[in-house]
Amino acid sequence: MSPRVACVGVYIVDVLGRPVEELPRGQDSRLLEEIRITVAGTAGGTSVDLARLGANVLAIGAIGDDNLADFLTNVLEQEGISARHLTRKSDVQTSATILPIHPDGDRPAWHVMGANATLEAGDVPWDELATCNALHLGGAGALPALDGESAARVVRTARESGALTTADCLGVKRDDALEVIKPCLPHVDIFMPNEQEAMALTGEPDAASATRRLRELGATTVILKRGEHGCLITDDDGERELAGFEAPVVDTTGCGDAFCAAVIVATCAGWSIDDAAQLGNAAGALTLRGLGSDAGAESLDEVLEFMGSGVA
Repeated sequence: MSPRVACVGVYIVDVLGRPVEELPRGQDSRLLEEIRITVAGTAGGTSVDLARLGANVLAIGAIGDDNLADFLTNVLEQEGISARHLTRKSDVQTSATILPIHPDGDRPAWHVMGANATLEAGDVPWDELATCNALHLGGAGALPALDGESAARVVRTARESGALTTADCLGVKRDDALEVIKPCLPHVDIFMPNEQEAMALTGEPDAASATRRLRELGATTVILKRGEHGCLITDDDGERELAGFEAPVVDTTGCGDAFCAAVIVATCAGWSIDDAAQLGNAAGALTLRGLGSDAGAESLDEVLEFMGSGVA
């Protein structure tokens, strides 16, 4: 099965270097083992992972009219992803992030929001949404010109056409984040923030309470990504934790995007939500092994093989 998936939201160019133990001052410098440039973001990174897992991906977002945009679209096209609905904006740069990756895989960042801040309802190819098996909103709460009722319309339109609808966050950086995400939740089949995002959104003191609150607001299923601790699922069948997989850590960038992609592909193929989430845990763990959000599995078979040999 090759589901057609629309990835709407945040597209970023990441510049990453490792390992960074300290930042040089003045004109001083340090030698690194590796520097890479990748396509990332909760829509961009997820698009790449989806394509590698066998999905037919339609990228929907906003980029600048610059060299970074050329790089981003070229990479997507090399991955077999349609980038014709990435709207070029002439007055802003393509969103970009610089990430000095620490030896333990942690990833502080400098970020330019750029064109992602300008994505609006008029940039969405509404007719295309009806052709998709799934729609993923990557970056709910981080799309100021789309968040709220317009984002809810995107998700609702896809769902009314029979698509699986999923959503993720990109940090919680605004005080009214929950208010702008609320309109989407009644139309979201699977909401997949990480543990910290869910607690920040809801103000709840623990992960389980946060999932219950998000379900009360309308999300059918909530899966909290918990890094090395796997994930927490809350749906009509209750709450349960799934353990993660052991893997060497080079860089944690993009693990959540890989998780979302695997859950989407597995759910579209008819897997149970628990099995889909376990595939997500495996895909996320594989992404730890290299620098950048594209360091994960090259195929669904690779994830399935890892699931058979990994440690849960």
